Amino acid sequence: MFVITLIAKAGGLNPALVESLRNAWGGQSAQWLAADEAAEFAVESKPENLWTVWDDVQDMGVDLVCQPLEGRRKKMLLADMDSTMIQQECIDELADEAGVGAHVADITARAMNGELDFEAAIDERVGLLKGLDAAIIDHVLKTRITYMPGGRALVQTMKANSGYGALVSGGFTAFTAKVAAELGFDENRANTLEIAEDKLSGRVVRPILGQQAKLDALGEITARLGISQQDVLAVGDGMNDLLMLSNAGTGVALHGKPALQEKCDVRINHGDLTALLYLQGYAKDEFVS
Repeated sequence: MFVITLIAKAGGLNPALVESLRNAWGGQSAQWLAADEAAEFAVESKPENLWTVWDDVQDMGVDLVCQPLEGRRKKMLLADMDSTMIQQECIDELADEAGVGAHVADITARAMNGELDFEAAIDERVGLLKGLDAAIIDHVLKTRITYMPGGRALVQTMKANSGYGALVSGGFTAFTAKVAAELGFDENRANTLEIAEDKLSGRVVRPILGQQAKLDALGEITARLGISQQDVLAVGDGMNDLLMLSNAGTGVALHGKPALQEKCDVRINHGDLTALLYLQGYAKDEFVS
C-alpha cells in the first residue's frame, strides 16, 4: 500500500482536488490532517501519471507526495540547517557584514546547486571573512537569523513520540549550537570557524563537514541509537545533502535547489516544516510546540 499526501499553505488545499485525485486513483477515503491544508488517502499502487499530476498541482500551490504506507512514521530527524531549519545561509549573512555579500551569495548558490566543489567553495568564502571580529557571529545570530516556520513543532512533535533529532550542517558550529538548543535537537554537527585573537582567521578547521560527513553522521547516529537508516527522516535543500537524503528512509528536498529536486522523490516547495509531520501521518492537533 502507498499513501498519497497533499499539502498546501493554510487554506490553500481545495477538498474538490483531493476528491478528484482520490477517485481517479482508486484511493480509500480521504483523511484530513488539517482542514484545507493537508489530506491523505491510501492507494494500492503508485499512480503511473504521478509526476504529470505533480506538475499540475505545483501550479496550484500544492505539494504532492506518494510513499509506502508502512514505516513512514520515523524515529529520527536528521536535518540540514541553512535554508532548511533557518531561512538564511549563515556564511552569506557574515559576508554581508564584511561587505562581500553579493559575491559570497553567488558562490553559495552555485555550490548548493552542485556546480562547485563544496570544500573549495567553503574555503574561498571563509577566506573572504578574514579579519572580521569574532563578535560578529553573535550579532548575526541576533539580528539576521530567522527560523523556518514549523521547525520547532517538527522537532518537538517527533521527540514527544520517542524520536531523536540531529542537526548536521555544512555551516558552522557557532550557529548550529544556538539553533539546535532553540529548536530542541539532541545533537549538532558542523564546521568550525578558526578564531585567532578574537578575529576570524579566514580558515575552517579540518576536517570539513561536507556531503560524505552528512552520510557518515546518518550511519554513526543510527548505529549508536540501535535503529535502521530506514527509521530516519532527513531534510535538506542543497546538493551537499544528497547522500544523506538518498540513504535515509525518507529524504525530503525542502524548497530544494533544482539539481537536488531532480534527484528526490519527496519534494516540499509550498508547505513549511510541518509538512514533514503530515508526511508521517500526524494531524495538526497532534503537533507539539
